[in-house]
Amino acid sequence: MTTQPTNAETLTITDNRTGQSYELPISDGTIRATDLRQIKTDDADFGLMTYDPAFMNTASCRSAITFLDGDAGVLQYRGYPIEQLAAKSTFLEVAYLLLYGELPSATQLDGWVGEIADHMFVHENVRVFMEGFRYNAHPMGMLLSAIGALGTFYPDASKIGDADLRHLQAVRLIAKMRTLGAWAFRHTLGQPFVYPDREKSYTENFLAMMFQIGNKYEADPRLEHALDVLFILHADQEQNCSTSAVRSVGSSQVDPYSAVAAGIGALYGPLHGGANEAVLRMLRRIGTQENIPAFMEGVKAGNERLMGFGHRVYKNFDPRATIIKKACDDVFEVTGVSPLLSIAQELEQIALNDEYFVARKLYPNVDFYSGLIYEALGIPAEMFPVLFAIGRTPGWVAQWNEMIQDTEQKISRPRQVYIGPAARDYVAIENR
Repeated sequence: MTTQPTNAETLTITDNRTGQSYELPISDGTIRATDLRQIKTDDADFGLMTYDPAFMNTASCRSAITFLDGDAGVLQYRGYPIEQLAAKSTFLEVAYLLLYGELPSATQLDGWVGEIADHMFVHENVRVFMEGFRYNAHPMGMLLSAIGALGTFYPDASKIGDADLRHLQAVRLIAKMRTLGAWAFRHTLGQPFVYPDREKSYTENFLAMMFQIGNKYEADPRLEHALDVLFILHADQEQNCSTSAVRSVGSSQVDPYSAVAAGIGALYGPLHGGANEAVLRMLRRIGTQENIPAFMEGVKAGNERLMGFGHRVYKNFDPRATIIKKACDDVFEVTGVSPLLSIAQELEQIALNDEYFVARKLYPNVDFYSGLIYEALGIPAEMFPVLFAIGRTPGWVAQWNEMIQDTEQKISRPRQVYIGPAARDYVAIENR
């Protein structure tokens, strides 16, 4: 039986197996996957499902936090363009915006910054816990374990229905992530941990906790600002792998420390948090500008990979890449120009003007220049994903907080298409 559409915002599907047609409502450019379940061949049929490996075209939630238009190269936090936030805001102000939907007033911002400062210390047992890692433990593995362990220090974190307690856990995570990240770095160096200083800003505190020798450390304001901008650029990126992990694990109603630890685990992977390290390895392997033409020909032939170009979502110029390129200039004013910069700039010019790369929309992304900045700051490559995690924490907790309050959300449980053997009988071991 064919149902005639009664509304322009609908999709009519005809099942050629049965000849029946179905009218499905369209909302915000989507149809609900469960509406497809009514499409069956008979009453015993489970109903139609969609098959979407890696969620290439599936919306898992409705969110008011980050807008991303990859074709137009647009990124907005709560409606504010990333370009304006990077130029005029601070990381902690952006963190407040992501969590609560509006930019804070001066009074609200002072209170927020004060709350973060109040919670930047960690329990001394956590310090002992981190000292127990082997000298060569990866900083990201240490951060992952330490954040998961924090949940055991705050039993109230499991009361996720309490808005005040959710706020408190968000403050704790944003404040302590930076402290634990810096301590992971110090542990790899065999150096004593440096405690936070209430007189320093969020980013200056992080630099001091990493690099302070003795009792004094003064960060160059240009370096502090550049790192603050990088944290802003990484603060959220819609439903990427790590954010999806936070939401998926959080949907079980576990405490937010466990959910964020899942996000760190996802970010630990080289396809997510390790891209800027891969860019540095590529630039070092190219070595000199004279080797660039041969390398680019290798890319075209499929023998080389051009790291830091192209993006799963951005099909135009990544807006963060333009901002981060300016941050490079500020950092190199202080540290001196990296010998890899000229290679990076030449690669970018070729890619932007060569029809092969233009046709494939292989534009520089945020990872292309961020590794150069981190390296210029004296931060080793294994720390790159840790810095990514510090910047991404406000986004993770904002997404978790939104998910907890979403009445449509249930525990995450994707379907599968079973392709294994049909039912069969057990065979005794002597007959196999």
